[in-house]
Amino acid sequence: MPTPPRTPPRRPVPRPPAPVRRRRPRRPRWGMRMATALSVVVLAAGGIGHAVVTGLDTGITRVDPFKDMKNRPQAGHGMNVLVVGTDGRDRISPEEKEKYRLGGAPCHCTDTVMLVHISEDRERASVVSLPRDSYAEMPEHTDLTSGKRHNSHPVKLNAAYAEGGPGLTVRTVESMTGVKIDHYLEVDFTSFMRTVDAIGGVQICTSRPVKDSYTGLDLAAGTHELDGGQALQYVRSRHIDGAADIGRMQRQQKFLAALIERATSGGVLLNPVRFREMATTMLSSVRADEDFGTDQMLALAKAMRGFTPASSEFVSVPIGDMSFPVKGIGSTVKWDAAKAQKLFQALREDRPLAPASQKPAASASASGKGAAPRTAVVDVAPRTIRVQVYNGTRTDGLGRKVDDALRATGFDTTRTPMTGSGQERARTLVEYDPRWDRSAKSLAAALPGAELRAVRGRGGTLRVTVGADYRGVTGVRAEEPGRGGPFEAVTGDQVVCP
Repeated sequence: MPTPPRTPPRRPVPRPPAPVRRRRPRRPRWGMRMATALSVVVLAAGGIGHAVVTGLDTGITRVDPFKDMKNRPQAGHGMNVLVVGTDGRDRISPEEKEKYRLGGAPCHCTDTVMLVHISEDRERASVVSLPRDSYAEMPEHTDLTSGKRHNSHPVKLNAAYAEGGPGLTVRTVESMTGVKIDHYLEVDFTSFMRTVDAIGGVQICTSRPVKDSYTGLDLAAGTHELDGGQALQYVRSRHIDGAADIGRMQRQQKFLAALIERATSGGVLLNPVRFREMATTMLSSVRADEDFGTDQMLALAKAMRGFTPASSEFVSVPIGDMSFPVKGIGSTVKWDAAKAQKLFQALREDRPLAPASQKPAASASASGKGAAPRTAVVDVAPRTIRVQVYNGTRTDGLGRKVDDALRATGFDTTRTPMTGSGQERARTLVEYDPRWDRSAKSLAAALPGAELRAVRGRGGTLRVTVGADYRGVTGVRAEEPGRGGPFEAVTGDQVVCP
């Protein structure tokens, strides 16, 4: 019986597109959005092929920060990602530790905390900086180190990571803000430095010299190209002036805007080899939640095509008290509850934080309504300067009067004026730690004729002893171009180098 002819092999039938390709383009996974939105910030460009990004997510360390979470806030519009920078100096070489002043043991806590909101139309990224020393009410939890069960108790925000890792950090931030966190990204010092180097560095402009003896940062006024180590010094410095953590958060925001500028204009996104090198470098040392992968990276690239520094906006959570004392904890940063609630409500409702137009308001004299109140422009914003007032005269109530006047013009006074010791002072005295000399000059500008005296070890709180020459407080303001609106927000294009 003849052998029947062989049937040629059947060609495989093309499979329908994978589920992720059928998803609505406005609902991509957003873990990778932030994996490229902090250290790579916004690596959004069309033309990045599947072969370029395949396998990039295999090196990411996964965490589950949402495990067993209950009674969470209601989801709003857009997507929210909690980005934390951890003190991961244990993986940095001895040479780098010495060069960039990274000595000491790691604290296993969060050095930086940011809440990043991606608008539902994928055209805006809002970055809200949360001070690491923020006063927080820790939810009840089990300590990861000791295994001990804790009831709810007051702490500084960065302690949440030390006690309960990513999960407790997410729970604490959700409790404080009322914003539901959709994804979690954790970046350490190593990831930060390598990513900046892979992207070719960032350009930072300073209008005045910037120096911090603690981190080793030393920049003259002008334009600077920072490598990874120098950029780390820049974003970590908090002893430049009395602005402390507030000033540091503003520098971090300025750095992120510069990184967006370099990523979107430096050819990184149009060069598949450079893109893969940079993404591989960054992703090899981050921790993130499990809900993203290669397909989501492609969705991100398509969704954020055309993203620029102007598409990002930055703001710090409104502060009510820069030095709120808590027994057993020390000085904490207390938020302005009313203003903070409005800020986070805006995030939930997916509203922009920066004003649409930030043109300087016309002065009263220019508009024909009489002379405007006299104010002096100073280097350091008064709201970042902590002041303790002493009455150095025999005039009852003068300390309270000066404290109220300084607070009215924006200074962060203690609200507990004290009586000076010794003889009555003829001239008002401002005492300050040499590290806060610019803050002292800003305070002296509000007290015309005041004497300035450097006192080593004085710390971040400036001391004013009111003298008999006191004739009132002059209004002062910091020159912070672009910041405006109810939240003092700024867009990325307003803080990058011109």
